[in-house]
Amino acid sequence: MKVNIISVGTIKEKYLKDAIAEYAKRLFAYIDLNFIEIEETTFKNENESNIKKVISEEGQKILEKINFIKREKCYIIILDIMGRELSTIDFYNLIKEKKLSGISNFVFVIGGSYGLSDDVKKIADLKLSFSKMTFPHQLFRLILIEQIYRIMKIDRNEPYHK
Repeated sequence: MKVNIISVGTIKEKYLKDAIAEYAKRLFAYIDLNFIEIEETTFKNENESNIKKVISEEGQKILEKINFIKREKCYIIILDIMGRELSTIDFYNLIKEKKLSGISNFVFVIGGSYGLSDDVKKIADLKLSFSKMTFPHQLFRLILIEQIYRIMKIDRNEPYHK
């Protein structure tokens, strides 16, 4: 199984980098994991016009990365607060079902501070929400990778704390 995580922005905080690296190290025994970072667009004047421009520019960069990956059959999951909420077991069952149907390449997309463009949302096979709460996108990368690790442990019937 191959997992690509496309995310806007870089992780600056050492504690997050260390935690993500730890889970990535654990996951390499189970999957082919690839992180793809999109440079976050910044501006001085935060107004509606600039925000729309940022969302559009970041969306185009995300789509370019997805189009490069899509040479293989893949299942695209965007993380969206308005998406479908799943328990960990439901998340595992979804991934298992897709794998059984022949999909072995999964792309997860984490947007930037202002969210994802409509163009990115349109190509998603699943809009997934981990909560109705808002999380910093840098922290969310850690939450996502931990859940992927958890479902890999479930898949192998290996123990993992609850």
